[in-house]
Amino acid sequence: MGSRRGLWVGLWLVTLGVSVPLVYAQTPTDLPRRPDGRPDLSGTYDIATLTPLQRPTALGDQRVLTEEEAAELASRASSLERIFNIPDERNVESGAPREAPPVGGDGSSGAAGNVGGYNSFWMDFGQAGFRIDGEYRTSIIIDPPNGRRPPLTASARERMAALGARARPNTGTAWWLEDDPNAPGPYDHPEQRPHAERCLMGFGSTAGPPMLPVLYNNLKRIVQSDDTVMILVEMVHDARIVRMNQEHVSSEIRTWLGDSVGHWEGDTLVVDTTNFRDSPSLGQASSNLHVVERFTRIDADTLLYAFTVEDPTVWEAPWSGEYVWPATETKVYEYACHEANYSFGGILRGARVLEADVLEGR
Repeated sequence: MGSRRGLWVGLWLVTLGVSVPLVYAQTPTDLPRRPDGRPDLSGTYDIATLTPLQRPTALGDQRVLTEEEAAELASRASSLERIFNIPDERNVESGAPREAPPVGGDGSSGAAGNVGGYNSFWMDFGQAGFRIDGEYRTSIIIDPPNGRRPPLTASARERMAALGARARPNTGTAWWLEDDPNAPGPYDHPEQRPHAERCLMGFGSTAGPPMLPVLYNNLKRIVQSDDTVMILVEMVHDARIVRMNQEHVSSEIRTWLGDSVGHWEGDTLVVDTTNFRDSPSLGQASSNLHVVERFTRIDADTLLYAFTVEDPTVWEAPWSGEYVWPATETKVYEYACHEANYSFGGILRGARVLEADVLEGR
């Protein structure tokens, strides 16, 4: 293997060092079922996985690892900290009370703009990757064949560039007033800030659709009845309601999580979701997003989750993925995102201070 691939394969050390969920395409006949004969999908699942959404480009179209590669990976001893480049000091217990971090940050990496964020205790990358049909997958995305999202359309690239221009790094100055003291800024009012920052919706498409693993809080709880399926998301306690065997609501009714309608194809629950607002849970997507999800119970303790994403105004082609949802006995507790959260008010007040500095200096 070349050095670029060597950087990637280190990720799979943990996969080979612990128990890996193993999924087979053949559905057993002794699945738990409801009185109506449909598979019972109810339960709590921990979807954290070390397998990335997109395949590293160094692997090209390699969808699985060979036995030889697996043997090589097994010989490479490492740790989670080394794999994810998390320095040991990030694991040191945080004593309280503490002084404020130094000007410019404390040198740590990760969240909070280099002024001290979560240590790795709060992160949940999962303890393993997953296998399907005995194969170690190299990505969640399976189509396109390179395991990566298709290219953005020209209009989407223009939109991303415009957003990037408004998302400059925090320089400690009101840069948005550089050319015009009356120019609008990115911190003028709360509604401008991202949904996750406002604790209105989880980040990284954790609520979906599609429902993807993120940095932490990866539990999903399914409650199933004859005419409704509810999926409770641990992050920001979003609850997706899937209406069975119904028509989509009017296109004038749009929500962040979309309108989800389900039906059964054999023993697979198929969920079709449309009617999104302009800022759905899936990053880069638009109100034209259309997602089809498939939930298949493999055994009493495992679901296979598959999805196809289509948004012709954002991606040049549809893209699809699949991964395993293992059951867990862990309970879903309240995610009190805004409890004792003073940072959001500080963001807006800080912007007013920076603006005052600029205006007073003119």
